Parts: sequence; C-alpha cells; structure tokens
Amino acid sequence: MKKNYVLDTNVLLHDPHAIFKFEDNDVILPIFVIEEIDHFKREGSERGRNARTVARLIDEQRARNGSLAKGVPLEQGGTLRVALPSRRDALRIALDPTKADAAILQVALDVRDAAPEMPTILVTMDTNLRVRADALGVTSENFENQRVQVDQLDLGLRDIQVPAETIDAFYNKKEAPLPEGVELNPNVCVQLRDAADPSATALGRYDAAKNCVVPLKVPHEGVMGIRPRNREQAYALDLLLDDNIKLVTLVGKAGTGKTLLALAGALRRTIDDGAYSRVLISRPIIPLGRDLGYLPGTVDEKLNPWLQPIYDNLDLLLGSGSTKKGMSLPKLVDDGLIQVEPLTYIRGRSLPHQYLIVDEAQNLTPHEVKTIITRSGQGTKVVLTGDPFQIDNPYVDSASNGLTIATDRFKGERLAGHVVLLKGERSELAELASNLL
Repeated sequence: MKKNYVLDTNVLLHDPHAIFKFEDNDVILPIFVIEEIDHFKREGSERGRNARTVARLIDEQRARNGSLAKGVPLEQGGTLRVALPSRRDALRIALDPTKADAAILQVALDVRDAAPEMPTILVTMDTNLRVRADALGVTSENFENQRVQVDQLDLGLRDIQVPAETIDAFYNKKEAPLPEGVELNPNVCVQLRDAADPSATALGRYDAAKNCVVPLKVPHEGVMGIRPRNREQAYALDLLLDDNIKLVTLVGKAGTGKTLLALAGALRRTIDDGAYSRVLISRPIIPLGRDLGYLPGTVDEKLNPWLQPIYDNLDLLLGSGSTKKGMSLPKLVDDGLIQVEPLTYIRGRSLPHQYLIVDEAQNLTPHEVKTIITRSGQGTKVVLTGDPFQIDNPYVDSASNGLTIATDRFKGERLAGHVVLLKGERSELAELASNLL
C-alpha cells in the first residue's frame, strides 16, 4: 500500500539523498524543514554541506518537474511535496506553537486527516518528537535506511568444530578446508576447535581466494614490543599486517587496544618494513562533555589536546624514545614518516601509499567515512577504530555512525577485514569500569 512519509529536518541533514529512498511512496517536506535547512547551510561543517546538498537536490526537482506545492514526480515512482500546516495554533494546549517541531507535527496531522485511506508516517531521528507524535496519534518511525544495530554487527569471528585430523593438517600444511556446509565472509577470523577435545584449537583466517582457513601471520615476538593478549587482538594484528587487506575496522569498548594495535601495525609496516611511505593518523575534533571554548596558540598548539592520546600511544610503542633504528618520535615526525592531524584537513586530498588510521571513527557520519575512504590512493591501507557506545557527536548514534555502517557494508568484500575486540586489557580497573558503568 502506498504511504505518505513526512520527513523531519534531521533526516535530511543525516542523509541528503533521503528523499529518494522511500520507493514509490509520497514524500512530504514541511516548509519549516526548508527554513531549518536554510539556517544550517551557512555552516562550514559536514552538517552545513549536507544542508546545501539537500537544498540543491530539492531545487533541481522543482526546476525539472514543476511546483513543489502541488507535488513533483520522483524517479522511483512517488512524489515530493512541500507542505504548510493548515494553522499554527492547533496544538496550543499540548505544545509551544512557535516551535518548528509543533509545526512539523501539525503538517503530519493535516496530511493524515486529508488522506485517511493512506497511512501517514512521520520520519524523524528525534526520539522526543517520536514520543510526542505518538501521544497525538501520529505514526512515527526512525530513519532506518542507514542504520546497523550494534548487537547485529558481525563480530568478524567464527568458532568452527572440526575433526582432530583437520587441525593436524592445518599445522602441517598451513591451511585447512572449510567443513561441508560452512560459508564465511572473506577474511573472517576463525578458531578451529577439535570436536572431540574442545581444548585443542587453532587460530586462522578465512582466505576467500583459496577457499580455506590459513594461519595468522603474527610474529611470536609481537609487533613493536606489543604481543596480543587474547585471540581477538591476534586476529586484529593479522589484519593490520596484511597489505592485501586495504580496509580494516576495529570495534571495541574502551581499553581493548584498538588504537595501540593499529599504531603498532602501522609502525611495523611503514617504519621497519618500508611498505608504506608514511603513517597518517587522524581523529575527529569533537569534545567529551562541555567544551572549554577556543584554545590559544598556533594551529599545532590548538590541536595538541585533541591529538594527545595518539602521541601517548606512539610514545609507548617507541619505548624510551627510539625504534630499533634509533629514530625518535620527533625525528619520525620531522622526516615525514609519521603525520598526526585532524580530519578537518583531509577533504580534497589524495593519499597514495600511506597507512591511514582514523581513530574515534564512531563520531563520524557515514558520508564523512565515505569521504575519508575515497581519499585513499594506490597502495594505501585504511584502518578505522572506535567504540559505537562512546559517541560524542549529537548527530549520530550507535546504529547510524560511519564506523558501524562501513563495517556492515564492507563485510563481504575481499579487500576488507573486521574484528570486534571483546576483552579490555588496559587494566583490571578499566575493564571493570567499562562493564559496570
């Protein structure tokens, strides 16, 4: 059955192409949404860019197909219409009539009452607006087009029971076939377990090209002085050291070692092995809690508080200040082998033969992650790390952020690998706090 979808402003700011993603149904934009879009378009942020994109797309539909007040046809079969509420004071008892949310709700009520034979649904990413809509008898939904629930996210891990001879062959021949009927995504990390003796196991990774499980290629001595403390960390290091895997996503709670492992893999492949020309490390500039306002000093001095966690990890990996080649962190930075910068400056760049790490990627929108990945040139490896439950960006959540979306979209690709780090290794206290608080 055909439906009427009334869209809130936050849907369009999250996905500028949302108006084209409701199949053959009718899309209604309250005129107050257009006003809010006009307000946001002046911003230099990703939200501002999305607002400008939305305005351009809507105007293109108007120029190509006619009056938006009457409704214009969309390619997928539905229509797009800009609507005004019949009156602004209808919700005076329940809501402040001067608020845009009240006007958007009034448009949804008008559309519902004008066409009672068609379901009318208000689509908004605002939880409180959905609650208010429900209280007023308006059906509401979240925008689900780009949402991946964290509990449904692929762990990137499989535990497979096999005969004892399969494990013996795995150690002897350095590969093992998949059991009959087992299907895996490329680069899924596998723990082979003896069906008769569950304590006998072997760790490997599924090689889609060979259609078999191959051993992990993690040195026994560890990487840059870091040895994996659990199987997930071993899987992560294997993905980070394999140059055939161009995109690695590491998801895990605080203290699981996401950033440290990514930096260790980057330093090994770049500084020690020379496989990449530079390690480029970046993270979004989003504060935790109340912001302190503008920081004094040069650009580097302003950015130092945001990037200090990365420098802390680099100092740890480089030990007392030098690698085995006698190169200190300042020297590596001065020589251009390590570059640490905010994501603000990455748009428009092309990054060939680099090891790119994006920390705290859960604070990015799907479009921002797309922008970052599409910067990668020939021979570049991209690593995204983050925790979907530690989001400081008010415009994304655990299901709509760029990290989880990218992880889900790339799970079937041979160029991508993913693992969820489950156990905190920072300290006993940090692990307890992560679980209890």
